[in-house]
Amino acid sequence: MQHFEEETYQDMSLNTSTWKRIFSFMRPLKRYIVIVIILATLLAVADVSYPLINRYGIDTIIKDGDLSKIPLFIAIYVFYMIFVAVLVFSFIYFAEKLQHNLAYIIRKKAFTKLQELPFSYYDRTPAGWIMARMTSDTRQLSDILSWGLVDITWGGMMMIMLIVVMFVLNVQLTLITLAVMPLLIYLSWFFRKRILKAYRDIRKQNSKITGAFNEGITGAKTTKTLVLEESNYNDFDALTSNMRKHSIKAAVFASLYFPSILFIASIATALIFYYGGIDVSNEVITIGLLYVFVSYVGQFFDPIMQLANSLAQFQQAQASAERVVSLIDATPDITDTAEVIAKYGTIENPKTENWEPLHGAVTFDNVTFKYKKGEKVLSDFNLHVKQGESIALVGHTGAGKSTIVNLVCRFYEPSEGRVLIDGKDYKERSMHWLHAHLGYVLQSPELFSGTIRENIRYGRLEATDSEVEDAAKLVGAHDFIITFKDGYDTEVSEGGSRLSVGQKQLISFARALLAKPRILILDEATSSVDTETELKIQSAIQTVMEGRTSFIIAHRLSTIINADRILVLEHGQILESGTHEELLEKGEHYYKLYTNQFKEVPL
Repeated sequence: MQHFEEETYQDMSLNTSTWKRIFSFMRPLKRYIVIVIILATLLAVADVSYPLINRYGIDTIIKDGDLSKIPLFIAIYVFYMIFVAVLVFSFIYFAEKLQHNLAYIIRKKAFTKLQELPFSYYDRTPAGWIMARMTSDTRQLSDILSWGLVDITWGGMMMIMLIVVMFVLNVQLTLITLAVMPLLIYLSWFFRKRILKAYRDIRKQNSKITGAFNEGITGAKTTKTLVLEESNYNDFDALTSNMRKHSIKAAVFASLYFPSILFIASIATALIFYYGGIDVSNEVITIGLLYVFVSYVGQFFDPIMQLANSLAQFQQAQASAERVVSLIDATPDITDTAEVIAKYGTIENPKTENWEPLHGAVTFDNVTFKYKKGEKVLSDFNLHVKQGESIALVGHTGAGKSTIVNLVCRFYEPSEGRVLIDGKDYKERSMHWLHAHLGYVLQSPELFSGTIRENIRYGRLEATDSEVEDAAKLVGAHDFIITFKDGYDTEVSEGGSRLSVGQKQLISFARALLAKPRILILDEATSSVDTETELKIQSAIQTVMEGRTSFIIAHRLSTIINADRILVLEHGQILESGTHEELLEKGEHYYKLYTNQFKEVPL
C-alpha cells in the first residue's frame, strides 16, 4: 500500500471520489444533517428579514409619524430577537452534535480497520502516520464537514434570498448591486488562492521545524559529544527564517484581502446611495427601501466570504481526506474467506460456539515465503512439531527465526505451501480462533497505562484477582510486585516507564501465562533481563511449557538447553536438529555458536 506525504496531497485539486467516500460516512447522521440545513436556511431568512423590519419602522413610524404603531414594532422586534436566539442556540447545538458524531464514526471505522489489518501493515506503516490519521486528520475532517456544510448552506441560501428579495423590491438597484459582484467574487478567489498557498508553505516548514525539534531533543547527547551545537543552530535558523518569510507573506495577503472586499462593497454602497438618493428625492422609492438596499450590499459580503473560506477549507482538507480514506479502505493482506467467517465469525463478532479445541501440533508443508519487498526467506521449508513439543530456533540474524514464528501465528501467510494446525490448513479456520490460543512474549515488553494487575489481566480479561496473582507467582513477579506501596494496584505509567526492563518482562510473561495459550512464542524473551531475572524466567518457562507447544527464539543459548528440539537455521534452511546434548556431541554449527558464548563447555 502506498502512503502519500502531506506535500503530495496539497497540490491536488478537489478529488470528487474521495469526498464522496467521506460524505458516505455521514449517512447515519441524516437526521442531524437535515436539521442543520433547515436551521441554516431559517437563519438566512432571519438575516434577510432584519432590514425589512427596520424598513417598516422607518417608513411607517419615522416618516409618517404614526406613533400608535410603536407597540407593534416593539413586539415584532422582541419576537424576532427571541426567534433568532432560539435559532442560533439550536443551530450551534445540532452542528456540534453533527461534528462530534461524525468524528466518532470516522475514528470508529479507522480503529476497526486497524484491528483487522495484519502484522504486515504495521511493518511498513509508521506509527506516527497512523496516529496522525486517528487524531488531527479525523478532527479536521469532522470540523470541515459539519461546519463547512453549515456555512455553505447558510451562504448559498443567503445569497439566493438576497437576490430574490432585491429583485422583488427594485430591479434597477438590484442590477446596480450585482454589477460589482463578479469583481467581489474574483477578489475572493484571487486572495484565497494565494493565502492557501502561503499557509501550505507554512505547514511544510512547521513539519520540518517539528522534526528538527525532535532530533535536537532525542539527539542532545550526540550533539554535545560531537560539538555540533553551532551547525544545528544554523540549520534550525534557516528553517525558522523560511517559516517567518512564508508567515509574513500570508499575513500580507490576509491584510490586503479584507480591505479590498470592503473597498468594492463601498463602491456598491456609494452607487446605491447615488441612484437610490435620486429615486428618493423623486419619490420613486422610500427612504426605508433605500436603507434595505444599503444593508443588503453589506450583507452580500459575509456569504461570499463564507463560501470562499469553506471552499478553501475543503481544499486544505484534501490531504486529510485522502489519508483517512486510504486507512479506512486499506485492504488487508490476510483475510478469512467468506466460508470461514460464516462458520467462525469475525474479530468483532466471533462464533466461539463453533471453535474446535486447539491441541498444538504444527506442520510446515513445503512452505515458501517472501516479503513483498525482499528476497525469499523460506524455500520449500518443512517442519513437523508435535503437540506439547518445545522447539528452539537459533541462528544468525536473517536466518528465518522470526519469519517462522510469524507464520505460525499467521501474522503472515506462506507465499507457497501450507501451515497446518492439528493437521488442518489454518486458512480453513479463523485468525481470531488461532490468536485466541496464542501466548507471545516479546524481547521488548509492551505495557499499557494502568496498574500492574490490569496489565497482567489483559491476558484474559475475565480472570480473577487470585488468578492474576497466581500467574505472577509462577513467573517470579509476585516478590517484587508486593514491595511496591500499592502492590498489584501500582500504576506503571505509559510503556511501563516506572519499572525496570526485567520487571516489565516478568509482567508480560505473567500476562501470556494467564491467557492459558496452547501455542507459546518466546521471542528472545530473556535477552533484556539480568542473570538473576533470567533464572526466574527459565524456571517458570519449564513449568509453563508443560503440555504446550512452544517456539523459543533465543540469543542466549543457556535458555534453550532444556528444549525438546533445537533447530539451527541458516538462510531459511535447517542445518541441524536435535537436543542440546546431541548437537554439542556433533561438534558442528550449534557447537560453534555455543562455544562462542561460553569459554568452558560442559560436555
